[in-house]
Amino acid sequence: MKLISWNVNGLRACLKKDFMDSFQALDADIFCLQETKLQHHAGQADEVDLPGYHQFWNSAEKKGYSGVAVFTKEEPLSVTYGLGIDDHDHEGRVITAEYPDFYLVCCYTPNSQNELKRLDYRMTWEDDFRAYLQKLDQVKPVILCGDLNVAHQEIDLKNPKTNRRNAGFTDEERGKMTELLTAGFSDTFRALYPDLEGAYSWWSYRFQARAKNAGWRIDYFIVSNRLMDRVEDSKIHPEIFGSDHCPVELVLK
Repeated sequence: MKLISWNVNGLRACLKKDFMDSFQALDADIFCLQETKLQHHAGQADEVDLPGYHQFWNSAEKKGYSGVAVFTKEEPLSVTYGLGIDDHDHEGRVITAEYPDFYLVCCYTPNSQNELKRLDYRMTWEDDFRAYLQKLDQVKPVILCGDLNVAHQEIDLKNPKTNRRNAGFTDEERGKMTELLTAGFSDTFRALYPDLEGAYSWWSYRFQARAKNAGWRIDYFIVSNRLMDRVEDSKIHPEIFGSDHCPVELVLK
């Protein structure tokens, strides 16, 4: 079983950059998107024709902002949107799909922004989101994927020293990722490739960062520990363009 997660940084822009070719080539059973920037309820996603897939969308109330989607060959048993917490549920950040033997959670974590002006909010989000995942995990194992807007360890970005107080690599954000992993979850890629350097999923559009591979690994597949024995591989696809992020992949036995 193959799952893909991709922050497309605007699906309409990505559709003009060979999104459909990449989508078909990847041929995933479940395909999760973040930062769609579409108002699905306003019909803006009607042009996304994906035969053989059930489509689920969660759009932000603010136009051209955030938004997540899940495309799945197997129809889920149930689908929910958001966390059920009003403070967090206006920005189109979470879709949870329930399958017979796991929950899939597609997430676009809030960015702490320049000068860390949303860091306090981000900390609240992290605690509420972790509690949400733990609650699901008591029922069935969880597969969490998405742009989690944090490089967890120094190995996860090209320039850790100069980014120490920047959004996505603050001690606070990294600490919350550690808390999540200690609560019974595994970062699949790092579990399989603990020492692999230069493995990134996002590159700034500035300074020719992608050509130089000056990137960050901020897109993840994280699973309940008890699912790790089903994980066959966890991959990153830097060869696939169309966004400032590349797709990440999880293969389950």
